[in-house]
Amino acid sequence: MLPGLEAAEMPADAIEVGRITDAWGIKGWFKVLPYSADPEALFSSKRWFLLPAEKGAKTFQGVGCLKIKEAKIHSDTVVACAHEANDRNAADALRGARIFIAKSSFPTPKKDEYYWVDLIGLDVVNREGVALGQVHELLSTGPQTVLVINYLADGRALQRMIPFVAVYIDDVDLAARRILVDWQPDY
Repeated sequence: MLPGLEAAEMPADAIEVGRITDAWGIKGWFKVLPYSADPEALFSSKRWFLLPAEKGAKTFQGVGCLKIKEAKIHSDTVVACAHEANDRNAADALRGARIFIAKSSFPTPKKDEYYWVDLIGLDVVNREGVALGQVHELLSTGPQTVLVINYLADGRALQRMIPFVAVYIDDVDLAARRILVDWQPDY
């Protein structure tokens, strides 16, 4: 393993949240590309689980645990440093590593806020009880988020999109794995 990186097991609830893009400075700091516009999970967790880069040079194998000393916003990017990784060479060796964080260490969302990963796979039903499909993914369009819903019609796999805004979303019930919407199948 690399300096500062301990062999570890991936937590069962691990979510991929970003990747390390480059070394930053000479004291072991590195740049991070977060997969979220709000990278709070990176800031709240002090243990990041890493997998080697999917492409390019692989400087380590298996799962590594990196104990984070500090992570912060700097200019238009996220930068971080880890215990035991004290120079540019150590940071450079992490380039391309995929970052996973245990979902249990994510900050608790506020009322009526949800992690996208929690919405994927939920059934979508309208007020009349008509099943509209299952959430396949979410898209950020700038001003709003859109649910992309997979459904079958006449034996064909299709998609519909519903804006994830209060005017169309009546209820999100994570326990029941269901979203109630004000939307018709022919929209």
